[in-house]
Amino acid sequence: MKTLAIETSCDETALALVDAKGQGEDSEFKILAEAIASQIKIHRPFGGVVPHLAKREHEKNLPIMLEEIKSQVNDFAPDQIAVTVGPGLEPALWPGINFAQELAEKMKLPLIGINHLEGHVFSNWLENKKAIEFPAVVLVISGGHTILLLMESINQWKKLGETRDDAIGEAFDKVARMLELPYPGGPEIEKLAHEGDPKSIKFPRPMINDKNYDFSFSGLKTSVLYRLKDHQDDKADVSASFQAAAFDVLSKKTLKAVGEFGAKSILLCGGVAANRTLQNRFSKMAEEEGLDFSVPQLKYNTDNGVMIAVAAHLGKDFPIKADSSLNL
Repeated sequence: MKTLAIETSCDETALALVDAKGQGEDSEFKILAEAIASQIKIHRPFGGVVPHLAKREHEKNLPIMLEEIKSQVNDFAPDQIAVTVGPGLEPALWPGINFAQELAEKMKLPLIGINHLEGHVFSNWLENKKAIEFPAVVLVISGGHTILLLMESINQWKKLGETRDDAIGEAFDKVARMLELPYPGGPEIEKLAHEGDPKSIKFPRPMINDKNYDFSFSGLKTSVLYRLKDHQDDKADVSASFQAAAFDVLSKKTLKAVGEFGAKSILLCGGVAANRTLQNRFSKMAEEEGLDFSVPQLKYNTDNGVMIAVAAHLGKDFPIKADSSLNL
């Protein structure tokens, strides 16, 4: 089954053509073509994504990206079209949905609505050469979400907890702005943190010892703000200490869920999962506990069309309308 997938949930215009064979955990995926247009340079002067600018760029980029996909294959013949319907910025979602609807009607193909977050979760099956053992604890971390899941099988899971305020990616971006670092803030803080001492500043670890699996990063962000007002710390030390505090919370909550539910695997996904420091920490943690660890390669952690195609094969079909509040 060849799927043409379209992703425009935020500031990446992404398309992919993916051939899927098999069912469920035994599925195999072959990437036939992929194209992506980043809008970072456009939004960077504003310190974050400007929705109406994202919409404009998606409308401009989609026809170009489609031609790029066609140029990568000898026979452009998808069996279905999949498009992200949420969550995301509603002005950004609609250009992808409208483009997909017009294309599906023109090519007389079925159209499938995809949950962006399911795309992140299922990206762990894209290149996994061995079966992921269940139950698995899945940490979904991105600019808009911080969610901990218990996955009983590839299509059965329950939410254990999520952030009550800022998502981890939002916290990174806001702290980066405090430090006068360019957007997007996550990679900039990670880069600077390599030069700093993660133990130099004792930032709080919000909710780290709570019995639930929820998260809160607003207080940590505020602590950084007050620290910068009252001290002249090195930016690298602030970055390293902030990152360490945030990752301590993510690690402890994940490990707590592993113990309580007898998980055999830990899965990491979402844009923040591209952070190498976090990946190394989770990989070591899993090894020490005798668990399997999975994280997609870098370019499939950030928003992309391939993960939407994978979700079209493994996940659910959602209504074809923009739903910014769609969740797992």
